[in-house]
Amino acid sequence: MVRAHLCINLAFLPEKPTGLGTYALNLLAHLDWGDLVTLFSPRAVEPYPCCAVPAFLASDGGRWGHLARLGWQQTRLPALYRALKADLLFSPLPESPLSAQCRSVVTVHDLIPLRFPGPFPSLLTRYFQYYVPRVLERAEHILCDSKATASDIIRFYGISAHKITPIALAHDAAHFYPRGLDQGNYFLYVGRQDRHKNLARMIEAFARLRADDYEFWIAGPQDLRQRPPLVAQIDRLGLQRRVRFLDYVPYAQLPALVESAQALLFPTLWEGFGLPVLEAMACGTPVITSNLASLTEIATGAALLVDPYRVEAIADAMQRILTEPGLRTELRERGLVRATQFSWEHTAWQTGELLARFV
Repeated sequence: MVRAHLCINLAFLPEKPTGLGTYALNLLAHLDWGDLVTLFSPRAVEPYPCCAVPAFLASDGGRWGHLARLGWQQTRLPALYRALKADLLFSPLPESPLSAQCRSVVTVHDLIPLRFPGPFPSLLTRYFQYYVPRVLERAEHILCDSKATASDIIRFYGISAHKITPIALAHDAAHFYPRGLDQGNYFLYVGRQDRHKNLARMIEAFARLRADDYEFWIAGPQDLRQRPPLVAQIDRLGLQRRVRFLDYVPYAQLPALVESAQALLFPTLWEGFGLPVLEAMACGTPVITSNLASLTEIATGAALLVDPYRVEAIADAMQRILTEPGLRTELRERGLVRATQFSWEHTAWQTGELLARFV
């Protein structure tokens, strides 16, 4: 094998990327380190050389794929790192070898499983309780998506702020931009269906909307655990014909879906960053989002910020979108301006500068 100054751990990369995959792929597209980088990945990512890893390790492999990936990182990954005579391993999520002599920089996107652990500790909660802190202790440095996540790393793990650098994410301006499409009759949510995403309150707020000719579309991977109670709620409220689950929407189709919406509805209970908010603003779509966490870092002054725990606040914001055309225009203009302040080029440049300090 040839020498690699930097190895990047993409063992998690799924066939249909969502947030983590979008971050990693856009970062690589602009990092511009050429043949100084080798990827550990289940699929090729041009133009970088790649050490192939088993596809079942990716995040779409479910619980067992996740466990297998953690095992692979403690056994096979250190040997590959040594064979490449690498100087540094960069992992776009908080995973790296614990016992081997692998110098690492890792990214933490959020600590939501610790903020919302549920009545019984899940495998993911235990991962953040016992594995992630050991990874962060060993890491040379920690990247995160926002000041809110940096504060959580300090709060939950007691790690010094000097070891943490927030670097904001971005949107692909060549993909998310206004196309002049006609407005649809729907509000849109894009993302997963986990409890902290607050979909139950969004559905309740939509039911209070004083306009029967509008729909609520929910785009994101199907979740067999979280969807049944949402479907039951929709049935109870008599919204079967007005709330639609779109499941995973391919990346190429997402901009048109977002731009045609009346507004992006994203009043979640917590986010490490909130890519859909930025992508919607870049499309010129009004945004309703939460007045907390990283969402204020992205959207203050360019979106309607609401208390995500108050159903009436969410419903009132939706009603304003439908009845105040001047507000729609103002949010569109402010959102477009705000979106220009985030770019993957800048995110990659900041990331590359930091990684260069440790290579």
